Amino acid sequence: MGYDKNTFKGDDIMLFYEETIKSTSIYKGNITEYVVEDVKLPDGKQAKREIVRHDSAAAVLPFTKDGELILVKQYRKAIDQISIEIPAGLQDKTDKDGMETAKRELEEETGYKAKKWSFVTSFYSTPGFTDEFLEIYEATDLYLAEDPLSQDEDENLELITASYEQAWDLYHKGLLRDSKTVFALFYWKMKKLDIKLGE
Repeated sequence: MGYDKNTFKGDDIMLFYEETIKSTSIYKGNITEYVVEDVKLPDGKQAKREIVRHDSAAAVLPFTKDGELILVKQYRKAIDQISIEIPAGLQDKTDKDGMETAKRELEEETGYKAKKWSFVTSFYSTPGFTDEFLEIYEATDLYLAEDPLSQDEDENLELITASYEQAWDLYHKGLLRDSKTVFALFYWKMKKLDIKLGE
């Protein structure tokens, strides 16, 4: 479902290609690795690229039977403020694909499962400095799991169920601003206008 890296070939890629001369790992954590790469540019000059290697992830747009969106409120230390987002998480080594990740994360973060699932889209979150790849899924026909999976030990989440208008109000207040959730809002708007992605 992801982007095919072989789409651009031959002369086209050579106009942009940056050859790695040296790669230095600065720090390797649980989910990220910080790398500095010395690269040779197409014009022969050299430059440095600071890169964050990041595990792939999946996110879910869980819609209730009343047509509302389930969101999670949490504190994000990177921006030092509360962020309201769609459920999401990293792909585990045991997950066979992004959908399996999405199903697990929905249950862990919200306690819900879904009878209907569909792939929405996928994208690199911020390719200027990280290779994180995110898959987005839509979940409907939700129901509470009898014995839901536990949240991660370091997570402190609060569930929010928002109507279309309430979700946009959260956006305008600056509480809902991360890329995957902003995408979710515009996807929701497209659904209301009966416009499919790519049209």
